[in-house]
Amino acid sequence: MKGVILAGGHGSRLYPLTKIFNKSLLPVYDKPMIYYPLQTLKEIGCKEICIVSGKEHCGQIMNQLGSGEEYGVDITYRVQEKPGGIAQALGLCRGFAGTENVFVCLGDNIFEDNFSDLKLNYFDSWCHIFLKEVPDPERFGVPVFNQGPKNERKLVRVDEKPEKPLSSYAVTGLYMFNHEVWSIIDTLKPSERGELEVVDLINWYIDREKTTYTELEGFWSDAGTPDSLVQANKLVSNRSKDD
Repeated sequence: MKGVILAGGHGSRLYPLTKIFNKSLLPVYDKPMIYYPLQTLKEIGCKEICIVSGKEHCGQIMNQLGSGEEYGVDITYRVQEKPGGIAQALGLCRGFAGTENVFVCLGDNIFEDNFSDLKLNYFDSWCHIFLKEVPDPERFGVPVFNQGPKNERKLVRVDEKPEKPLSSYAVTGLYMFNHEVWSIIDTLKPSERGELEVVDLINWYIDREKTTYTELEGFWSDAGTPDSLVQANKLVSNRSKDD
């Protein structure tokens, strides 16, 4: 099992903070943002991690994290020459992951849940996603469920930033895919904005009933806007004080 951190993109919603720095290196309380997804993947059990970043900032991330020895992991880097979507960025890691399952975490996602407690034999599915109930699901990919008791409901699809969400949950930026993901990415068509979307990738698995999910209990932040960055700092600060 290997891990991938996707830290590309221009961070336009955080401009001018991101004029010089990759957003994943912006401080969240007492650490650069990218330390949190790195810790998440370590908790899951990933010892080998590939970080994908745009060519403008890849050197900054390498200078910060180096080989990963300081953090107890082995880090490899890939460069996304131009924005092409989450699925396209993930596709750059196929040679790194090989035939192993891969956990993917977005570089601006911060989780309170401790993933060391995950029982990885749960992941008999081809795809596993992590959901969080939020007050503003229209900002995210939103899971749609069939009708039925909560403990028996199944995923029907994921809608990308719907105007009228059909659930109060968001798909967080943490995913598990099996080794079939590379051939599936090859079949995806660009969206209207010209990118290969992770929602289309997840829906491919859902259509074939190959997707399971976990509902997270602790706080989650995508820290990708000024407001969510401030909120992430407050949440991490409060947690650190409680510890």
